[in-house]
Amino acid sequence: MLIKRDMLFTPKNKNRPLHIWLPEGYDNSTDRYPVMYFFDGHNLFTDADATFGKCWGLLDFLQSWEKPLIVVGIECGHEGNERLYEYCPYHFRGKFWGDLLGTGEATMDFMTEELKPLIDREYRTYPAREATAIGGSSMGGLMSLYAAVKYNGVYSKAACVSSSINPCMPSLRRDIRDSSIDPDSRIYLSWGTKEAKRPRSKLDDYETPTAKHNLELAQMLQDKGAVTKVECQQGGAHNEASWEKLIPGFMDFLWLDK
Repeated sequence: MLIKRDMLFTPKNKNRPLHIWLPEGYDNSTDRYPVMYFFDGHNLFTDADATFGKCWGLLDFLQSWEKPLIVVGIECGHEGNERLYEYCPYHFRGKFWGDLLGTGEATMDFMTEELKPLIDREYRTYPAREATAIGGSSMGGLMSLYAAVKYNGVYSKAACVSSSINPCMPSLRRDIRDSSIDPDSRIYLSWGTKEAKRPRSKLDDYETPTAKHNLELAQMLQDKGAVTKVECQQGGAHNEASWEKLIPGFMDFLWLDK
């Protein structure tokens, strides 16, 4: 069952639509369920809601997957560069994005202190850390990684898909180094070969900056005790059609320990 509802996004004092999946049979049971939060909720379930007319296909996957859980997708801001700022947890200057004063920490505080309590209060969830995950792609992948590191006491699992990590490596290294990460944390990192290098590049798929950065972060996370899975998607591009193909792999890894 798919539900759409608005919630006040207090960092901007604006409404943000929520896209919530409740497992089949939810209304006819008293069961409680784990929860996975996703960024860019409008791109998860239906092509009609998706920004570019193609969603992740998560609805079809959840309807046939063996583990029932609640999925909560929150939309970003769609005006100007709202998404870029809301989904970046760092301030920096650089040629990639120019001067950027990210408000991602405020976004994560909202999700942790307001959104999660609302979901736990109004739906039958398991609110414990081990039953709470987070995921996203691109800037949402960066935010998911940040959440797994800086909010590790809340989110035990993270799907970091095609994450926009390259401009943020100094900050990510510092945060991983300075954070306590529970050894039961499971963190998935992926990138696609088409998005990681130019068409005529002679670099091996694992020699691109994107590949090296993902592998470096995975090793740092493992050194802190986390379990990681790294996936280089052959032919993968920076779009929902590619990310849809990764869903079974990261969901099985995060929730079924496969």
